[in-house]
Amino acid sequence: MEWLNAIVQGALLGGLYALFAAGLSLIFGVMRLVNIAHGDLIVLAAYLGLTVTAATGLHPLLALVVVVPAMGAIGYALQRGLLNQTLGDDLLPPLLVTFGLSVIIQNGLLEVYSADPQKLDAGALETASLSVGGLSLGILPVLTFAVAVAVIWALQWTFYHTSLGRAFRAVSDNQDIAQLMGLNRRHVFGLAMALALVVTGIAGILLGIRTSFDPSIGGGRLIFAFEAVIIGGLGNLWGTLAGGVILGVAQTVGAKIDPGWQLLAGHLAFLFILAVRPNGLFPRIAA
Repeated sequence: MEWLNAIVQGALLGGLYALFAAGLSLIFGVMRLVNIAHGDLIVLAAYLGLTVTAATGLHPLLALVVVVPAMGAIGYALQRGLLNQTLGDDLLPPLLVTFGLSVIIQNGLLEVYSADPQKLDAGALETASLSVGGLSLGILPVLTFAVAVAVIWALQWTFYHTSLGRAFRAVSDNQDIAQLMGLNRRHVFGLAMALALVVTGIAGILLGIRTSFDPSIGGGRLIFAFEAVIIGGLGNLWGTLAGGVILGVAQTVGAKIDPGWQLLAGHLAFLFILAVRPNGLFPRIAA
């Protein structure tokens, strides 16, 4: 039963990792952009939630009403004002620019909030649990996993059942032809980044409720997001969820064997899958 509990808890943790990774997978799938600042944007969302809850007294989940639109606006402005200028055949400029953006965000948060760890107070939600078949499941991890499934389903539905999704797929397949057909690729890329940071905003709030955070943890969240995306298959949103679950289970099983192996076990699982399936478990197949 203890091992089953470790696996279940790891799967629920994988929901949070999937939220970290969904935005990264989205922008890579649409514009082939690898955003090195993604982890720091997650932390930025957590700090925005902290500011909103401190200023208004709102519950952290209600703070999503403010944080999510704010992150979407930041994403659109960031893409239109900066990142669109770096896109092209060379992958190096966006990598360098997003690395610089990561440094700016991290140091800006240090200046404003200091290096002291912070946490979002969700009250009884943090400790509430339910019993299922002899297992005690925290309400917050279950809620996080359910949100991850809902978010990924919504993104998938948007991609294949809306005009915005058709625009995303068109510019992803061939930017020049899409432009000739009347699509403004800069605007479409801006909307893609806005949507990615909406998901990032949700992930940041749930991260802040689950654990403490400080300006320096963005790099670790970025690694978890990259590993989940690559395990699942680049550009495959449901694969991203599977990748997050695999990563979470590997970590909790590793911690069960030895507490010091938690992060190592996740990295080893990632390396093993990368060696066996270099394109990930569920690589997106071009139509």
